[in-house]
Amino acid sequence: MGRFNYTVQDGKGETTSGNLEAGDENEAIAALQGKGFFILSIAAERTAHAASGKPTAGGRVAARDLIFFAEQLATLLNGGVPLVRALSLLGEHAQSKNLHLALAQVTKDVAGGMALYKALERHPNSFDHLWVSLVQAGEMGGQLPKVLKQIANYTGAQDELKGKIITAMAYPGVLCCISLGVLAFFIIKIVPVFADIFKQFGLKLPPLTMVILLVSNVLVNHLASLTVVLVVLWFIWSAYVSTEPGQVTKWNMLFSVPFFGAFLKNMMVERLLTTLSTLIESGVSILNAISVLEGVFGSNIIFQRLLRSVKNDVASGKSISAAFRRTGILPPLVTEMMFMGEESGKLPDMLVTLSAFYREQIDQFTRRFTAIIDPILVVGIGGVVGVIVLAIFLPIFKLSTMGGGGGK
Repeated sequence: MGRFNYTVQDGKGETTSGNLEAGDENEAIAALQGKGFFILSIAAERTAHAASGKPTAGGRVAARDLIFFAEQLATLLNGGVPLVRALSLLGEHAQSKNLHLALAQVTKDVAGGMALYKALERHPNSFDHLWVSLVQAGEMGGQLPKVLKQIANYTGAQDELKGKIITAMAYPGVLCCISLGVLAFFIIKIVPVFADIFKQFGLKLPPLTMVILLVSNVLVNHLASLTVVLVVLWFIWSAYVSTEPGQVTKWNMLFSVPFFGAFLKNMMVERLLTTLSTLIESGVSILNAISVLEGVFGSNIIFQRLLRSVKNDVASGKSISAAFRRTGILPPLVTEMMFMGEESGKLPDMLVTLSAFYREQIDQFTRRFTAIIDPILVVGIGGVVGVIVLAIFLPIFKLSTMGGGGGK
């Protein structure tokens, strides 16, 4: 018999820690699960420090490498290869240096008796909270290969969506940077030449020309001061958004941006639905799935607060559809379909359908954005250039008129 330290979460989402005596770790896990607890960590008392696993240093691993790892590990396990041997093989042949180093340590930990999810938990830069929770559910439910396939599908879908968005934004971003560079060169180098000419002739300049010359003067003669002011403002803003009220302000501003605010919220809703469906399909309880979602949305305080409210409502006995409906985080269509999924016992399938719908909405947005942004940029940049040219040539036309009148 040995003594095991544990941290568990009960049906209400409350976390407690303690210890118990059992013949081995599997017996301790079975005893805790028999009481309805969701195990967050468990370790033999004599090796508690090692098994609890302080996070180790390591770099991030690309999504494509994680997808390959999950798929290959599932294939090897389905083929009857022992877990330690499978981890060793994949670690030896990993093309990613960071993944190779992480798997080398994971293999040692698992060979020493540590559960896979706890071994992965020691590498937060490589395997995030979602990965750890899904693997834990797969190990506890005896469906690790199936869960690994689900992880690969989820990671692949999210990476594909991210790639589409980056592709849609890349060309406009490059075009904007080049255009701004050309405009800056024009204002800093060309406009001052004409400003000296206008000054020599003592012309009374039109308001438009005076504005352009003022902008040029600020950029040429006060660029250092302007840069200092912008840097100071940036540090002030960064300090503000590092606070909770600042985070709320930042996300409210982003969600309020015309055209892009709705797109950003759709992205968040899609990620929530896809992650929730993957967790539930993998055998994670709804309460624990919402706890994992809090970690997934750790950088978005608005969604995090709403998810915390949902977890409290579900823990008090409300259905998940009613809990989400009360927060207003999801559109009415989504909460209604979630309700239908609960009533029919097909909530995971309904969540998959909803996430596919939102992915299609995001795809449509990126396609339309790519189609309309080119003419918008061309017209917009052309308009700015036209205004600058007009501002310069208006005094020149006036000067030529004066010269023509003087020659008669």
